[in-house]
Amino acid sequence: MTDQYPLNHELAPPQANGELVFDDPWQMRVFGLARTLCEQGCFSWDDFRSELILAIGRWQGALDRSPWSYFDHFLDALLQVLSDKQMINEEELASRLAEYINRSHGHDH
Repeated sequence: MTDQYPLNHELAPPQANGELVFDDPWQMRVFGLARTLCEQGCFSWDDFRSELILAIGRWQGALDRSPWSYFDHFLDALLQVLSDKQMINEEELASRLAEYINRSHGHDH
């Protein structure tokens, strides 16, 4: 990916031939978690999308930016929405996130 967000990309996740592209299993898990929480009414997709825009904006405004990574920004946005909605405290969130991300491939349930 480039080190700048493609503005005409409409905040869409990386795709190839119309299919979502995940470089690592944690990206698929975080995407699925966000979609599931949204579908269950925990937050609206518009709330999440707004937070994703802010996360990307923070990255763009940083003096010492990391390389562009859509799913890093996606994760930052999800964590912020969960925090804003007070769905989980930071300590519990960090613990669950580490456990969730580090699951071996094939154990997505």
